[in-house]
Amino acid sequence: MSKFDKYCELLLTYNKIHKLTGAKTKAEIMVHIEDSLYPFKYFDNIKTLLDIGTGAGFPGMILAIKYPKIEFHLVEPLQKRVAFLYLIKSTYNLNNVTIHCSRIEDIDSFEVDLITSRAVTKTKDLINLSSKFIKKGVQILLYKGERVFDEVDESLDYEIKQTPKRNYLIVRI
Repeated sequence: MSKFDKYCELLLTYNKIHKLTGAKTKAEIMVHIEDSLYPFKYFDNIKTLLDIGTGAGFPGMILAIKYPKIEFHLVEPLQKRVAFLYLIKSTYNLNNVTIHCSRIEDIDSFEVDLITSRAVTKTKDLINLSSKFIKKGVQILLYKGERVFDEVDESLDYEIKQTPKRNYLIVRI
């Protein structure tokens, strides 16, 4: 996890001014980092990932730092968060990251293997918003809370991986 020390330092500094996340200590940021990384063990052969609503970098930027051979597209509409994402991209020299300062519905489609999102909107709404990116073989990983069970039904091919603090919803198309 020492790979993320600089990330924590920068986030703590910028968070004081710009309020990018609720995390106020390195320990709290590390919880978010571990949360971002945990479900990725359920995926292989990912070449291109689209993260919707990246915010301060969870999970998209964290995954990009950990997996430099995967191409990442991070979508975030708020300029102050985008500026922070560019700082992290530059600091870590992440040539595998493209940052989109936009809403997902305003981006032209391209092929992706995995779509991720954390705390953006309800499952069906997110699937609708990202529909132009969803093709056969695409997987979706949503970082959800306890209401995830109210957001899924038999129309989705899904599984839920549970931990004490998080539900990870995996949808296969």
